[in-house]
Amino acid sequence: MSDHKTMTLTLIVWRQKSANDPGKFETYTAKNITEHHSFLEMLDCVNEDLIAAGKEPIVFDHDCREGICGMCSQVINGAPHGGQERTTVCQLHMRKFKDGDTIYIEPWRAKAFPILKDLVVDRAALDTIIQAGGYTSCHTGGVPDGNAVLIPKPIAEEATDAAECIGCGACVAGCPNSAAMLFTGAKVSQLALLPQGRPEAAARVTNMVNAMKECGFGNCTNHYECQASCPKGIDVKFIARMNREYLKSLFS
Repeated sequence: MSDHKTMTLTLIVWRQKSANDPGKFETYTAKNITEHHSFLEMLDCVNEDLIAAGKEPIVFDHDCREGICGMCSQVINGAPHGGQERTTVCQLHMRKFKDGDTIYIEPWRAKAFPILKDLVVDRAALDTIIQAGGYTSCHTGGVPDGNAVLIPKPIAEEATDAAECIGCGACVAGCPNSAAMLFTGAKVSQLALLPQGRPEAAARVTNMVNAMKECGFGNCTNHYECQASCPKGIDVKFIARMNREYLKSLFS
């Protein structure tokens, strides 16, 4: 570490003891940070200093730290995941900042995502949408092999594009309406595009859209902030597909 130039940064972090606490921003200093630190490693360093001083560390979600799980949900300087294209917080490195910078760090802000503590929110509403219909039913026994059902390559690739969604909720945090339509559209489209998902398509889209509304998410008004915030680049075309599937379900 001594061979690397270090930075000192000012962090303005949202602290909230519980869901019922009003919460407030507090100021911290991140010292001896190099450009090789990831953003979460920088927070680890700050927490080590806080613990050493007998203070409560900043609580934040993290798991894989490889841009796969989507747990590192933070709004950094007003942008979900820090605003870098196709980048989660754990993939964001301190080389994107410079010595003396002030960084604002907040949790996701949405009615459907209540804050649990500090930067941690409850994203169970996304699980509720999946449980409402994001699956296919099949009988055990004489199930055909996966490669026995021929699927055109463009369709398979489009379904794979939709399946890239990691369910982090950045689309909700980025949307001014706190809509979950990009997430729901990706999950609906992933199955609707494939023959295995067609038998339950009408019930699936109806149940998932209804669950989305019941969880308190807003509606889409074409701001495209969801696509811009998505760390996996999920396209808004899947929202259009979900809307078409929903309209078809009304006549089935």
